[in-house]
Formats: sequence, structure tokens, C-alpha cells
Amino acid sequence: MQETGVRNGAFGADKFGLKNLKTVHWNLGAPQLYQYSLAAGEAVLSADGALCADTGEFTGRSPKDKFTVRDATTDKNMWWAGNQSITSEQFSALYADFLKHAEGMTLFAQDLYGGADPNFQIKTRVFTELAWHSLFIRTLLIRPEASMLRDFVPELTIIDLPSFRADPKRHGVRSENVVAIDFARKIVLIGGSYYAGEMKKSVFTTLNYYLPAKGVMPMHCSANVGPKGDTAIFFGLSGTGKTTLSADPNRTLIGDDEHGWGNDGVFNFEGGCYAKCIKLSKEAEPQIFAASSRFGAVLENCVLDEDTRVVDFDNGSKTENTRSAYPLDFIPNASRTGRAGQPKNVVMLAADAFGVLPPIAKLSPAQAMYHFLSGYTAKVAGTERGLGNEPQPEFSTCFGSPFLPLDPSVYGNMLRELIATHNVDCWLVNTGWTGGKYGVGSRMPIKVTRALLTAALDGSLRNVEFRTDKYFGFAVPTALPGVPSEILDPVNTWKDKAEFDKTARSLVGMFQKNFAKFEAQVDAEVRAAAPDTRLAAE
Repeated sequence: MQETGVRNGAFGADKFGLKNLKTVHWNLGAPQLYQYSLAAGEAVLSADGALCADTGEFTGRSPKDKFTVRDATTDKNMWWAGNQSITSEQFSALYADFLKHAEGMTLFAQDLYGGADPNFQIKTRVFTELAWHSLFIRTLLIRPEASMLRDFVPELTIIDLPSFRADPKRHGVRSENVVAIDFARKIVLIGGSYYAGEMKKSVFTTLNYYLPAKGVMPMHCSANVGPKGDTAIFFGLSGTGKTTLSADPNRTLIGDDEHGWGNDGVFNFEGGCYAKCIKLSKEAEPQIFAASSRFGAVLENCVLDEDTRVVDFDNGSKTENTRSAYPLDFIPNASRTGRAGQPKNVVMLAADAFGVLPPIAKLSPAQAMYHFLSGYTAKVAGTERGLGNEPQPEFSTCFGSPFLPLDPSVYGNMLRELIATHNVDCWLVNTGWTGGKYGVGSRMPIKVTRALLTAALDGSLRNVEFRTDKYFGFAVPTALPGVPSEILDPVNTWKDKAEFDKTARSLVGMFQKNFAKFEAQVDAEVRAAAPDTRLAAE
């Protein structure tokens, strides 16, 4: 077997059980990985120097193909209502078949860290079949100093073989596509999918499993910090503005997707960003556009002009989930440490397509836990196949349901405790519709959202007059300089007040119905933080 690159010779591929490999390329940088990827026809080069790859059938995660080994420990600890299981024997058979499949292959290996805080990071080794996958994961996780590589011993090992095909009967899975996690052995096996995001989310899932026991809350959120050290956290599902709103030129970006929150403050899990880039423009998001248009960026499923190789970010013909992966240091005002102090503000983002949530509301700690467990946003026609003309509510608990190995109440209780301990202000921000629901009203002006958010983060919003919302019970500011007062009370933006009342009551009912599954796990104070049950029943 041939080996290239810097590595720990005493802890090689054989320690994982890999044998009869043709070559292993260890810890290669972007230039070499570009070279191997282009030579193998895995990807093409854009006019700006980005590496552009297609992921084929799977243009996003496949949560139905993700499985966890059920053993004595996970049997008790896992949230099985949100996770699927296989037996230890089925995983062993899958592992053996992965090793067999890899024989004779050239593999790329990266030694990386998940987590910017040395006290809580997990040393991760990733073997990939494809050179561009190796560049992707090298970009998204945290890269050790070269001097650390000669002694690197992994705690978590991921092997990613898109050409592998699982056998549902033999392996206990659903299809030929598989993501299988064994927390006891700290192994992740990914096969059948060319979508690189599965690797990144596997590390996130693993940290989500281990960190709560160490007193750290793992979060699917972006984070930034102001010049006075005031950290802010932004929870939100896809399309709510999580990446856009945290990319603030007046604040330092800590990270755009995954963080931990513990006794020493907040830390990023990653060393890169993974931005949605459909309709990405230089005017609206200059930093993300610049980071996606240079050597070192990895673009997934973007359409290029055949002749010029210029990227057409507006073209969603392959998928609306086009992505750009780039190192964090491509953003000029990004943190170089990935760490910051205790948060002053927690922001929960919802794109309310029903148009009844106010543009901002202040939440009590109990209300914050309620809305965190709810994880509400709304989908609109055209964003997913099968959606009709009416908005559809989406509730993804803790704003990250697919990545939660433990019961959501574990994360909810941690959040509530951290908010109380550090006296954090919590806000619910509607980046969705105003003046009516989707199809009638219009999208919340980004100028209004930014003005309200700035006032929340600098503390000035604490000092204005608030009203109690009739439907949801949270506190809503009645006035803020520079923001039209009618927009702060959504009913005033609707022509048909009776229709507003009907729509608001309907959304209250949706919240109530969704939260029923958590009723038994939360205390009376959190149950009392729910939208008014009487209204929903009237």
C-alpha cells in the first residue's frame, strides 16, 4: 500500500480494519485535492476557481436512511421516537462489508477536530472515496496544526463510500443508501450517497449525544459577538435567515450552523460554513458571495454556463438546495478562535407564512423553552414538492430534530437553565410575512428585521413599552424609532381583521397540537407559556 502526506505512522488505516488498499492520501490540502478531484472527473472548475460537484440522486440529507445501533446504553439514552435503530450484529455485518468494499481502493484521509473548545472537541478521522469529499470535510471541520498530525489518534472515525450499496435484509436498513452510527465504537458508516453534508451532520449528531453529559448544550444555530463582547445566538430552520442575519459587518461571526454552550461561553463546532446559495447575489450577501467565488470553495449542484463556467446562482434546476462550503476565514470579520463569552441574547427565527406573528417578541425563560421545543417555521408553495397553495407549518423540535440523539426535553431544560443562570434576553423574530398570509401579504422588510434585531442586541429594546400579545402571551414592543408602528402589531397590517383573528386562532391550535407530545416532560410553568388554549378552542 502506498501512502502520502503527513500522518501518525503508528496509528494508520489498519487500526480501523482497512486492508489491501491501493493508496491512502493523508491530510492533503486544497491544491492537491483539487488536482485529484479534477483528474478523476469528480468535479469541474468554475470561472472563479471554486470546485463544483454534483451529488446525483441525493441533493440533501436522507433522514429516513439514518440508523443508530441499539445497545444496552443507547437503549436507555436515545430518543427513539425521533431515531431509527439497527442491532449491533447488523452494524458489524455492515462494517465488515464496508471494509471489504474498500479493498483495492485509493482513499483520502483527514484528521480533524469537531469543536473549537479543546476541553470538549472530538478528534475525528474521516476516510473518503472521493477527493472532493475530503476537501469538503477538511473545509467544514477544524484543521489541527500540522505538528499535531504525527501524533493524532482519532476518537471518532467516519468512512464515506458513495459507491457502496447497503443490503436492507442483511444490514437491517431501508434502502441501498445508509448512514449508520455506533456510539459505543464511535464509528460512522456512510454509503450510497454523494451528498457531502451527511459527513458534517454525523459529527454534529455525535457531539449532540456526548456533550450534554459534560454540561455543554449542543445547538443547531449561528452565533456572532459584538465589539463589547456581547454574544448572540440565532436558532432557525432553513430559510429563516440564520446565516444572513448573523453575517453582520458590525459584529464578529463565530459560526453559521453548529455550536456548544457551556460554563465558558459559546464555541463553534466547525471551521467552515455551509451556506445555501440559491439566488445568492453580490448585492444582498456580499461576504457569502465573495467566499463562494474563489479557490478553496466547494459548490454542490450549482449550474455553470457551458462555455464561460460562470456560476448561475439563480438556477435551481438541479435542486433548490444548492450549497457552498468555504473555510470560516474566507469571511473577513469571522472569529479566528471560534469561541466567545456567555450570550446576552438568544434569538429564535421563524418565517411565519401565516403572517400573524409580530416582527419581534420578548420571551420569558418558560416561553423560550416552549418555543425552542416547538421549533416553528412555515413552508410555502414551491419550496418542496407536494405543497399546495396554503402555507404549511413546520415544527422541528429544538430547531434541529433530525440531529437529536437524546430526548428533546434534555436540550430544552439545558437551554432554560443556561438562560436563567446568565440572565439572557430571549427574542422570537418573524422573518416571514406581514399584511396577510403568503400569497396575500408581503415578506417582512429586511430593514425592519435588522433595525429590531440591532435594538434587541444593543439592549435598547429592553427599555421600550411592551404589550402582551392576545394570542401568544409574549411581550411585543409598541414602538421603536425608525420602525413603522403598525408593523409591530400584525393585525394592523391586515385589511381583513376577522380573517386575521381566524388565522391567528388556527396557528395557536397548530402550536397546541404539536406540543401535546411534550406535555408530560415539562413543568407547569412551561405548559402555562403555551399560546392561549381557550382561544384555540373558541
